[in-house]
Amino acid sequence: MSTLFEKVSLAAPKLLEPGSRFLVAVSGGVDSMVLLEVLHRLSPDHRWEITVAHLNHGLRGRSSDADQRLVESVARGLELPVIAERADVRAMAKSGKQSIEMAARQVRHAFLAAAAKENGIGTIVTAHHADDQVELFFLRLLRGAGTDGLSCMEPLSTSPSDPDVKIARPLLSATRSEIEEYARANGVRWRKDASNENLDHLRNRVRRKLLPLLERQFQPAIRNVILRTIELLEPEADFSAAVALQWLRNRDHPFDRLHKAVQRRVLQIQLIQQGLAPDFDMIERMREHPDKPCSVGPGRSVHRTRQGEVIVGAKSTPAFSGDAVEIVLAKSQGSMTIGNLEISWHIRSGRASSPARRRSGVESFDADAVGDQVVLRHWQRGDRFQPIGMATAVKMQDLFTNAKVPRTERHQKLIAATPRGEIFWVEGLRISERHKIRPQTRRMLEWRWRRL
Repeated sequence: MSTLFEKVSLAAPKLLEPGSRFLVAVSGGVDSMVLLEVLHRLSPDHRWEITVAHLNHGLRGRSSDADQRLVESVARGLELPVIAERADVRAMAKSGKQSIEMAARQVRHAFLAAAAKENGIGTIVTAHHADDQVELFFLRLLRGAGTDGLSCMEPLSTSPSDPDVKIARPLLSATRSEIEEYARANGVRWRKDASNENLDHLRNRVRRKLLPLLERQFQPAIRNVILRTIELLEPEADFSAAVALQWLRNRDHPFDRLHKAVQRRVLQIQLIQQGLAPDFDMIERMREHPDKPCSVGPGRSVHRTRQGEVIVGAKSTPAFSGDAVEIVLAKSQGSMTIGNLEISWHIRSGRASSPARRRSGVESFDADAVGDQVVLRHWQRGDRFQPIGMATAVKMQDLFTNAKVPRTERHQKLIAATPRGEIFWVEGLRISERHKIRPQTRRMLEWRWRRL
């Protein structure tokens, strides 16, 4: 079995050209301190020029300051230049309304990319290793990533903060235990980060609870299995991306004829190029519904054309419609059309039997509870509705949010209310508790609708 030094001595020259200058991201933890020591040992043979970079996140007070002092001390001992900065990550997370982990990652990438650019350096080297890959696989799996996401980190990629700066990861084939063993055997100084023990962080729960559980009760070699899975997924993700890029260059056949996986990749690539996060639900809505806008933030929307082009533009604020139509249910049946929605109804007399199985576009109500008149209108701000099974009425806005109805669709939804203003039907959602079929129901209103 190869030692850690042998693994890095084989991997690093493939990522770092002879005579090149690069920045090594060093936190003070065992992974990055070992990486720095190994690269320094290898540098004379490859004529590398190493600069050390350290960001003090300021999250652990004196411990963070001690990390910085260690990194600077070791860099001076190796006669390497060091760039160190301090950031108030906690304040940035609060102002940006995001988690501390996410804010720290963004600040760290921005600092490293800026430090590299300012010093004329094109590559950042990080200490990500095999165990990081396994943990990242489960983090992305739990968040619903696709094939490309589960393929995890590549040995060489671009910085998320600056596409002109590369990130090299020569430790990806090494495990955490190999790194710690190397540190002990070679007297590498490093500091332990107490926040790695905090189970409030999902990554720490994956590392300290999920993976040990899987190893004990399901698959002792789970880490090797996941690494093999990542290795299998990577070329498949690369293939779908290559096909998607080729189609984007040539557009030699219709978007709708592309394989589903390629359609998703085509949309994902264009969203990333537009600076948008490629959310799965957004991609699916765009893929299945051409020309239908999706909200991507205040004042912005995105949609795809039938030709497969992603268009980002200003979002028009949905307006509340004051239109209302009154339906008289004096006759036992009838129909009408409002906009592109066709409504029909049928009132039947007789004792209520057990409810029929629910069908799309059909609902049944207690006709006497509804009354002889119905007001058909669009949702209005302040509307409240008591869905079946709930004890109290809720805001329609909350109901739409819980049902994940896109904002652009909410103002298009029709509702039906009694003359007293009680809403008994919301298009496509649950019926009213007060107007449902009961054992004492004597007349039933069958309500049908369909979009033309």
